[in-house]
Amino acid sequence: MRTSRFFSILLLAPISFLQAQSPSGDIRLNQAGFYPAAPKMAVVTGQTFMVRRAGDMAVVFRGAAGAAQRSAYSGRESRVADFSALQDTGSFVLEVPGAGTSGVFVIRPAVHAPLVVAALKGFYYQRTATELTKAYAGPWSRPAGHPDTAVLVHPSAAGPKRVSGTVISSPGGWYDAGDYNKYIVNCGITMGTLLSLYEDHPAYCRQLRTGIPESGNALPDLLDEILFNLRWMLTMQDPDDGGVYHKLTNAAFDGTVMPHEARKPRYVVQKSTAAALDFAAVTAQAARVFASFPDELPGLADSCVQAAERAWQWAVQHPEIYYDQQKINRHSDPDISTGGYGDRNVRDEFAWAGAELFITTKKEQYRPEMPMPLQIPTWSQVRWLGCYRVLRSGYATDSLKRELEQWAGDRVKQAAQNPYRTVMGASARDFVWGSNAVAANQGIALLYAYRISGNKSYLHHALANLDYLLGRNATGYSFVTGIGTRTPMHPHHRPSQADGITAPVPGLLAGGPNPGRQDGCKYPSAAADEAYTDDDCSYASNEIAINWNAPLVYLAAALEALEEEF
Repeated sequence: MRTSRFFSILLLAPISFLQAQSPSGDIRLNQAGFYPAAPKMAVVTGQTFMVRRAGDMAVVFRGAAGAAQRSAYSGRESRVADFSALQDTGSFVLEVPGAGTSGVFVIRPAVHAPLVVAALKGFYYQRTATELTKAYAGPWSRPAGHPDTAVLVHPSAAGPKRVSGTVISSPGGWYDAGDYNKYIVNCGITMGTLLSLYEDHPAYCRQLRTGIPESGNALPDLLDEILFNLRWMLTMQDPDDGGVYHKLTNAAFDGTVMPHEARKPRYVVQKSTAAALDFAAVTAQAARVFASFPDELPGLADSCVQAAERAWQWAVQHPEIYYDQQKINRHSDPDISTGGYGDRNVRDEFAWAGAELFITTKKEQYRPEMPMPLQIPTWSQVRWLGCYRVLRSGYATDSLKRELEQWAGDRVKQAAQNPYRTVMGASARDFVWGSNAVAANQGIALLYAYRISGNKSYLHHALANLDYLLGRNATGYSFVTGIGTRTPMHPHHRPSQADGITAPVPGLLAGGPNPGRQDGCKYPSAAADEAYTDDDCSYASNEIAINWNAPLVYLAAALEALEEEF
């Protein structure tokens, strides 16, 4: 498989170079590489720079860096080195006199194909209830964990036909993050993002191969991975009333052990309005996508529509059932202390679910009023997932398009004042828990703005946000495990911590700079854009999560699909 072979070469080339010379921490660039015709920038400390061919170290480009700028967060001074005019293909290093040399990077077509493969395969490594064999997982193989075929109904989730203590089966799905639990709300944005990638770029997704057990079957690998989680989600709907359990979880987080060593009782916990609506949105969208495979998946699309409409009806009848873990623990045993994903405003969930159901069924009762202004999607704010679908499906109003273009235009202007020339980090509000997902989701919004306007500045800044994630940032890290010359080695991720292998599971996006530092770990800097530590204790900056990997997959894959438009 060409992309997989190149992925191996890409990883090995920087390693061999580093045996002779360590990359300079004062040169910040996309450590994976660049498209020949696209913009190419690095952030440096010196006034001049040169690009050398990695093999013979011949100089192929010389330039003067831009004017010095100070970070609004740390006060550090830096300059931009622009080598966009270099369109030669090959392996290169960037050198700054007095500051050192970067790691090896490449300039070539499809430069981010290995990243797409790795980031999408990151979901395979998060699979529950299935063995990861050496044939597909390599050194990260492991026995199956958490079969979830004997899950208890928690008292908070009890109903007339499923009383407290009822045993149900709910196997499959992905581990949510660094822990071993499964959450419907966080699956919502994750699945919506991945399904949208397929709807937006189907031709690219159909040829994508990631080396999973299903590779080579009648479904694209992206859809095989989505299907693995979708089948679990469908088991989380109460067949009696259509409500959806908020999560499937231990009472408390597992310790730092491998999945098959974690054997605590598992529970489905309380139905919630947010869970029902996220479920309705995902299953309505999945119905559209999987309707194209009636022979391979007979009846699945119809089942998804029925599940979506039942979940919507339950939410309409129960519009304010919010997940409140403290309240649950006051009235039910055992106490639950895992991730809450509580949300006390579900107007955005109603908007997203309504949009997906309307587009799928064409029933006027679901036609949503899309709220504005634009807010970058997070697990608790999904209104613009619905807006994207409306834009993509041709139902958008002019005001909705103007709102997106206004946001994109304003952020591009702000990026011009950012020392890193990225939309990400132009505002201090970008640096939150999971800030790297903010960067990826901003990139997606910029691509939608490009789609409706044709303004290439938006396309270029979407790519710049990927540059940010892969090294053009204040920390100097490429935040994706296994991609680049300086990547996280100690993510807060139980399999990576407990498997005895030095390298972490590849293709996982770390959370990123978070000045809140809620974990109490030691950080090298408190500055907003530098508040990151590569330490497995740091769940606030160095955990991984499916809802962070999903926009990374979308952004990288969409840019690959659009490469010829640079």
